[in-house]
Amino acid sequence: MQKPAAIAALLLSALKTTTKSFTSTTSFSAAAVAVNSGSVPREKADCVVIGAGIIGLAIARELAMKGREVLVVESGASFGTGTSSRNSEVIHAGIYYPRYSLKATLCVKGRKMLYHYCSEHGVPYKQLGKLIVATRESEVPKLNELMIRGTENRVDGLRMIGASEAKEMEPELHCVKALLSPASGIVDSHSLMLSLLGEAESTGATISYNTTVLGGHMEDNRVLLHVTGTQNLDNSSEEDALHPELVLQPKVVVNSAGLAAVALAKRLIGIEDRVIPASFFARGCYFTLAKTKPPFQHLIYPIPEDGGLGVHVTLDLDGQIKFGPDVEWIEGTDDIACFLNRFEYSVCPGRAERFYPEIRKYYPSLKEGALEPGYAGIRPKLTGPKQIPADFVIQGEDVHGVPGLVNLFGIESPGLTSSLAIAEQVAARLLI
Repeated sequence: MQKPAAIAALLLSALKTTTKSFTSTTSFSAAAVAVNSGSVPREKADCVVIGAGIIGLAIARELAMKGREVLVVESGASFGTGTSSRNSEVIHAGIYYPRYSLKATLCVKGRKMLYHYCSEHGVPYKQLGKLIVATRESEVPKLNELMIRGTENRVDGLRMIGASEAKEMEPELHCVKALLSPASGIVDSHSLMLSLLGEAESTGATISYNTTVLGGHMEDNRVLLHVTGTQNLDNSSEEDALHPELVLQPKVVVNSAGLAAVALAKRLIGIEDRVIPASFFARGCYFTLAKTKPPFQHLIYPIPEDGGLGVHVTLDLDGQIKFGPDVEWIEGTDDIACFLNRFEYSVCPGRAERFYPEIRKYYPSLKEGALEPGYAGIRPKLTGPKQIPADFVIQGEDVHGVPGLVNLFGIESPGLTSSLAIAEQVAARLLI
């Protein structure tokens, strides 16, 4: 078995020189037949982590620090180009999630780990605190429910405050009651990923960029991965099935492919369909506040809405304000689009018209024309519109029956906050 760096070099060489693909009439299972025939080179590996977002990097770091040889395979040209770089960059306290859920337990634990990590490694962050606001009396019962849930989840320092105290804290804020969460904050997610990447690499992990895992198959009750160069997918559609340039034979596989995690799991021939959840995507846009002095010093959140936490106020580390995200459900996304992150990320200026009335519920002084398009992100979800939000899924051998494989599904918010705790749990499952 070669070292991860040697495998990455082999991948780079193979992917530069080979662009062979099947025709559109060739099925993915036919590609597996070609693999099994021995026409595709194979390489053994210790641990393969699929995806170099915040979760993949945290897991790679954790595994490498425990002495494993780790290869991270990333379809993009750099790390963190998907959901990890298109979110609110909020460190969540752990208020919203059902008691004993993975989201609740990993968020609360991960928040403490993340603050400590940032302090120890010089990653920029601020513990600003958050106000979740009821803007009318009819919302107060929901605010009380959040207080109860947050207390059950052992979130530190939660306190219900009246309108006058909230106004003293934030003069521009309108509300009838607010839930103060002093444990909430913000983090520079890019700096965080750089730090995790640096630690992973310094302990022997290697990343192969522009490298896509198309799927895989089972041999001797282990998963083998079919790998190709991302450029080979550029002109492909869902009807095309690409011939892999290399087959990886790892001892351990972590499917942390984010937006592509479910699509990839469905292409692992031998995994039963019944253990793979449905996949949904919710697009969220952000708008920035232009030509206006920042009106808030805390994070301001409305009562949660279907599919998200509502159009909220987030500050960056320079104090600049952004509002978002909203929720737009996306349909008809194919596997190739997921693998290549082919989502629509542009923000239509006209969408601001939907933001103004929502924001003015808690920030009535917002002036017309003050909002400018910011950016958009996609959230990987396991439930659709009007359905109860799903928990994180960290799926191991006990569910799918394949030793050494962990699938991570639906790692949306609070994924960033939970990243170090997720990595710790995944490593504990794999290294027992």
